[in-house]
Amino acid sequence: MSTFARRLMAFSRSLDFREKLPEHLAVMNPFRESAVALACADAFCEKFYASNNRRRMILGINPGRHGSGVTGVPFTDFKRLRGLDIAVPDGLSSHEISSEFVYRVVAALGGAAAFYDRFYISSICPLGFVRHKGGNRWVNYNYYDSAALQEAATPFIIETLRQQIALGCDTRRVVVMGKKNADYVRELNETHAFFGEILDVPHPRFVAQYRRRFMDDYVAQYQAALEA
Repeated sequence: MSTFARRLMAFSRSLDFREKLPEHLAVMNPFRESAVALACADAFCEKFYASNNRRRMILGINPGRHGSGVTGVPFTDFKRLRGLDIAVPDGLSSHEISSEFVYRVVAALGGAAAFYDRFYISSICPLGFVRHKGGNRWVNYNYYDSAALQEAATPFIIETLRQQIALGCDTRRVVVMGKKNADYVRELNETHAFFGEILDVPHPRFVAQYRRRFMDDYVAQYQAALEA
């Protein structure tokens, strides 16, 4: 039987960014580059997305190197996967600062099983980008960090957003992480009418890195937006 999980697993395997990128940039595609990420993503899907409930979307920017860039699961690092009883090979470790905040929100909304039964977390661009800094150094790069990349990524974003909605998402309202990200989603929505209403919340990395003292307040802000 087709389930949200099965459709999401097929979608992840289909992801292939073919547009020409600006110099010194590269795409991260954990579903094609890492057997570990693919296995973790599959296990997560089967555990938390097995029903056919219509889920409200929560959209980040694009995957990062220490989160879904290695785990295949948005805003979830290896530390969080182990806490969810998802098998991770021995010796692998990652800590994504954004995931710390996201899983506080998950806990506030009833824990992982209840949360993912109602919500689907992804990114407006489901594949990530990195910039070469010389030698073996690469750093995270957002789709909007340069006009050239945003222009190159937009057709891919539009197509994959349609595909993600078709997984079985409730489009009456979407919650978007980060103001600049939300502004871009609103711009797309004017043309494509993906969503009825767009609510924006501060990005988890901003909260965890710069507003830690007020984290409980931001959790409450997320909770209000998600339960609106």
